[in-house]
Amino acid sequence: MRSLQPVRSEVPENITLQAAVFERPGPVERFFRDLGPGLITGAADDDPSGISTYSVAGSVYGYAGLWTALFSFPLMAAVQLMCARLGMVTGRGLAAVIRSRYPAWVLWSACALLVVANVFNIGADLGGMSASMQMVTGVPAYLGTPFFAFLIIALLFWTSYRTIARTFKWMTLALFAYVITAFLARPDWPHVLRATVVPHVEWTRAYLSMLVAILGTTISPYLFFWQAAQEVEEDRKRGKTTVAQRRGATDEELVTATKDVVTGMLLSNLVMYFIILTTATTLNAHGMKNIETARQAAEALQPLAGKGAYWLFTLGLVGTGMLGVPVLAGSCAYTIAEAARWRAASLNKKFHMARRFYGVIAASVLVGLALNFARFNAVKMLFWSAVLNGVLAPPLVILVVLLTSDKKVMGKRANAPLARLLGWICAAVMSVAAVTMVLG
Repeated sequence: MRSLQPVRSEVPENITLQAAVFERPGPVERFFRDLGPGLITGAADDDPSGISTYSVAGSVYGYAGLWTALFSFPLMAAVQLMCARLGMVTGRGLAAVIRSRYPAWVLWSACALLVVANVFNIGADLGGMSASMQMVTGVPAYLGTPFFAFLIIALLFWTSYRTIARTFKWMTLALFAYVITAFLARPDWPHVLRATVVPHVEWTRAYLSMLVAILGTTISPYLFFWQAAQEVEEDRKRGKTTVAQRRGATDEELVTATKDVVTGMLLSNLVMYFIILTTATTLNAHGMKNIETARQAAEALQPLAGKGAYWLFTLGLVGTGMLGVPVLAGSCAYTIAEAARWRAASLNKKFHMARRFYGVIAASVLVGLALNFARFNAVKMLFWSAVLNGVLAPPLVILVVLLTSDKKVMGKRANAPLARLLGWICAAVMSVAAVTMVLG
């Protein structure tokens, strides 16, 4: 998916010039053909935790959170592109590169940060999925949560993540209902425009918690490790089974990766923007400023779907959960496998060929499942999992920037000044927001 196939200058004798021209892919076809790991990463970013966080932000603070979509886009795109380039240039995942450049305590500290954030996020996503299903089917959440957990484990063990993504990605299209609803709800557009381009910050713990949650669910630790690992998997699919074969990337491959990552992050932030806008217009404007249940969150879609809003919300939440939970668990498995130097570690391998790898996946999902029996409120758990990601992400962002700026790691593909600047801004903003929230 990364590189374009060269177009042969010669035309076989048995093919007319006209036929050859029509067989050559057009710009639109090439654009969609080149989308790959970055697009999947962007789709997984809008998981149930993200949907809940954006809904809370819009309902509590109205349009005041819209600027975060515009502000976070270049930061998240820069960091994800660094991770993609790291995987492509080194031929290894993020944890493997950390292992090669830093002491063991740095490596395992990074792994611990990721696993803690991911397991809590998995638990929150499973709880959100089951709560939304209970809303429309009446099946109690204590039955729905283990159902989704074991369904995901079974699908990963006996099919593949590719099959899961191919099956459930269509459900995530329900999220675009927020785009339509935003226009139907008739927001105050001058106010919307002003809130989009003029940052609004309140120096209160509640507002800073919301800001940290938004940053944490858009610039999430698990996406760093997942992005790099998937770039390596792309090379493995092409038959590059060794690090030496995978090492290095052409200019054309890097351009294609940039297009892929930027497109994925743009779509992710577009959904984020319209969820905040819709909930601000439909919930906040009508006095509903404290979302406690999935039903309350779903009511934001009523201007479009009426009573069908609950089903639309559930389709979107479950669809993104079925994409997001495997990514969360998978990034744990890739990270531990790379840190421990397990050779058979890939979602493209069958269970019997990578038992330890799949064991980490199962353990991550099951520990996340166990958290749900602590009787946390599903919506609050989704929100606070985003806050936790926001608190734990800065050290990992710093590692990513350091590694991708290191010429001993990246050679001539080290970060350009603009990318390095965006990476440090991202680390600084997330650190300041987290520290201010805690101290405030």
